[in-house]
Amino acid sequence: MSFREIAPTEIGGNVIDRIGREWMLVTAAKDGAREGDACGSTYNTMTASWGGVGVLWGKPAAFVFIRPERHTYSFAEASDYMTLSFFDEDKKPALAFCGSKSGRDVDKAAECSLTPVFTEEDGGVSVYFGEARLVLTLRKLYAAPIEECRFIDKDCLTHYENSGFHKMYVGEIERVLERE
Repeated sequence: MSFREIAPTEIGGNVIDRIGREWMLVTAAKDGAREGDACGSTYNTMTASWGGVGVLWGKPAAFVFIRPERHTYSFAEASDYMTLSFFDEDKKPALAFCGSKSGRDVDKAAECSLTPVFTEEDGGVSVYFGEARLVLTLRKLYAAPIEECRFIDKDCLTHYENSGFHKMYVGEIERVLERE
């Protein structure tokens, strides 16, 4: 579980495939989170397959979407930081579990044998997982709810027939860690 820090411009691979097919864990921690805390108590993680990476406002940035009814939402709202953790294919069952279970009910990290790593950021804490192959630490820049009235292509609304709209978070990529 050794990582090296790289520049955002050094991220390799197909980011569309990485997010959409391989998925990622979005993790946020509340103030006071520390090593040894159970997932769902002071930090929480969820699987995501929607998002993107690029440049916005002159900064390397990533954007992710979280529904307000997800347990991770309150953690994302409470923190200035979140992480995106990407894994090798053998962790796909763990990501499926983290996408189907709530941190309100289960310690996802413990159930999936994932090792949370707590780091101090400027004025906050972030959590990622030691088994990841790539980690992006994001400092939130912008957040806004997705609103039905803003859809130009109404076919996209089919993703919301059975649940509420997401909130979009845009974050500056402050750190990129790649497994050695």
